[in-house]
Amino acid sequence: MLTGASALAATMMFAGQALAQDLLGQPTPGAIDLQPAASSLKRDAIWFHDIILMPIITVITLFVLGLLIWVVVRYNKKSNPVPAKFSHNTTIEIVWTVVPVIILMVIAIFSFRLLFAYNDMPKPYMTVKATGYQWYWGYEYPDQKISEIISIGLSEADSKAKGVPYRLAADNAMVVPVNQVVRVQVTGADVIHAFALPAFGLKTDAIPGRLNETWFKAEKPGVYYGQCSELCGVDHAFMPIEIKVVSQAEFDAWVQSKTAPPAVAAPVADAAAPAAAVATPASAPATTPAAAPAAPAV
Repeated sequence: MLTGASALAATMMFAGQALAQDLLGQPTPGAIDLQPAASSLKRDAIWFHDIILMPIITVITLFVLGLLIWVVVRYNKKSNPVPAKFSHNTTIEIVWTVVPVIILMVIAIFSFRLLFAYNDMPKPYMTVKATGYQWYWGYEYPDQKISEIISIGLSEADSKAKGVPYRLAADNAMVVPVNQVVRVQVTGADVIHAFALPAFGLKTDAIPGRLNETWFKAEKPGVYYGQCSELCGVDHAFMPIEIKVVSQAEFDAWVQSKTAPPAVAAPVADAAAPAAAVATPASAPATTPAAAPAAPAV
């Protein structure tokens, strides 16, 4: 028991050190804990894991380990050459049936609360439709009238050149404003994918012909990475998810850049037309006198 307690204390100590050095929005090399939370849903999930599940799992593991050690030492052939003849004990059987039921009921209370929070979506500020393809993502913004933006993972050379994590960074990120409720509608175009981003606590299946939805509210600006978490084919490891959280002003400017009409060529043509119109009257007096005497000569 003391050995198990010491191992648990060491694990918690290293977990605390790893948490203090964890990178936000991406995996941390050598870390042994969950990614730091960047939304309320992930914070609730971490609390459920650390405060409810881990203590219960640790106590059960140490208890079972203690029982095994006790049985091995007390009831081996040398210590107990004459085994007992009974095979049932009503009291023990009631205890090992009732206690697990109580433990599961306690876990269920907090688990249902977390599930309710995931399904009780506040009024969304905007909606993004994420479609999984083999092997990339498409993001559509129906509220902002932005058609689908294709997001493809960067190559290793491009990732190194930009200083971003390989197999996590993409050429086009999903851009959302900070501190706003974002509804994500998820579907698949060919096979089953999964939209998963650990920092927000997201994991939703992208199923062809079906529209699932989830939501998040990013608390800090930054870049957050995820991946498809459903085995979807040969390039499954090469369809990352990148979400860029920006300020409201930056998001409005981004939307304007995506929705502004491409009217660059039209003003150039219009500017040339007045120039030609102006040139015509200027050239007319020069050609008219020259053309006038030619008529009587003919």
